[in-house]
Amino acid sequence: MNYRHAFHAGNFADCMKHALLVWLLHALRRKEAPFAVLDTHAGRGEYDLSAPEAERTGEWRQGIGRLLGLTAEEGPLADYVALTRALGAPARYPGSPALVRALLRPQDRLICVELHPEDHAALAARFRGDRQVAVHRRDGWEALRALTPPPERRGLVLMDPPFEQEGEFDRLAEAIALLRRRFRAGILAVWYPIKHRAPVRAFHAALAAGEARDLIAAELWLREPTDPTRLNGCGLLVANAPFRFTEECGPMLAALLAALGECDSGEGWAVTRIVEE
Repeated sequence: MNYRHAFHAGNFADCMKHALLVWLLHALRRKEAPFAVLDTHAGRGEYDLSAPEAERTGEWRQGIGRLLGLTAEEGPLADYVALTRALGAPARYPGSPALVRALLRPQDRLICVELHPEDHAALAARFRGDRQVAVHRRDGWEALRALTPPPERRGLVLMDPPFEQEGEFDRLAEAIALLRRRFRAGILAVWYPIKHRAPVRAFHAALAAGEARDLIAAELWLREPTDPTRLNGCGLLVANAPFRFTEECGPMLAALLAALGECDSGEGWAVTRIVEE
């Protein structure tokens, strides 16, 4: 309840998460059949990068601020960068609800879940009157069971918890197992921090030992992940990845590292299949 993403909006972790999310949404759009997106920790929807929270950390300057300086209209990050510009960057950074809404077709839906009262109020005001978007104030973990599977029977679930509490990796592993049973046709996109390697290795090991199949981890780190007090990198665990995700994810991560890297000897990226199909 204390976490406020306004301090971190547009940082390198947002860029990585959202670039891959945009790719996944374009993949869903390849078929005409409707899809639904469930965002379990939706936040405010968009963020003012001139606000005191964003200015206090300045994290966006080393994230989306750098990417907006790219002049190339082609390449693996072009769709993501163009969409953030269209939605107001660099004045405002679009959160996942804004990015998803921009890519919905008339037959698609977005379900947003946010527990923080102020962020929920801002999100509800943003989408008031929008028949394609539903906004719930409820716990994101509880919403997984209550709101899945959607009637469309295809779509994406984005899980992006704040990692404020102990046991978040355990809750993610349980949620992945649940959704692979309840919503087998759905794509899962699960963000997680990389501070040091031990918790991430344990998370991957728990997934490998479980029943959920077809799990791929895309990871980006800007520094050697050895400091448990610092966000050194992040990952996006994708279940039921669309065709060519592994082939196209690598160039996206490489481009992100080239733009956002700190020339640290420990920086890098990886795409790893955790569990086979």
